[in-house]
Amino acid sequence: MPVATPAAALGMPAPAFELPDVFGVRRNRADVLDGAANLVIFFCNHCPYAQAVEGRVLTLIRDLAPTGLKAVLIASNDWEAYPEDAPAALQARAIEQNYPCPYLVDEDQKVARAFDAACTPDCFLFDGEGKLVYRGRIDDNWKRPAQVTRHELREAIEAVIGHQPVDATQHPALGCSIKWRDG
Repeated sequence: MPVATPAAALGMPAPAFELPDVFGVRRNRADVLDGAANLVIFFCNHCPYAQAVEGRVLTLIRDLAPTGLKAVLIASNDWEAYPEDAPAALQARAIEQNYPCPYLVDEDQKVARAFDAACTPDCFLFDGEGKLVYRGRIDDNWKRPAQVTRHELREAIEAVIGHQPVDATQHPALGCSIKWRDG
């Protein structure tokens, strides 16, 4: 059963975090979110929704990084229950797909809770001042890329980089729920 993200708390500041990436390098918010537009996506290996949009997400990041986009992916799932989301598997996927941004491991799930992340993928776009301006889906057809008519996340990023307002009509992201640990 897919989960939709809750309504965005637009204007909220990007929560502070410090996490290891899949190669063991510790990264904090200031290290990875210092662009004109700053994207955080809660992501994983096992979710069919994340798998379906992975190529689009990577292309988006590669296309817009030269214009001022900084991005980070964060994996927060319980990897004991979902071994495909264990750090070694995340590292292998990042290498295989040549991820253009850090892929962080939220082992204790505190960062996912601080963001109020709900699913994978769950996209948070912050402006250059660190304020949330977009939380929603990547585009209007997660399952069939050839049928996408609206690239909402790309449009929001381009608006931020172009110093334009982000469209206030934002549709929730849809995906697999974050796999929380017991307790």
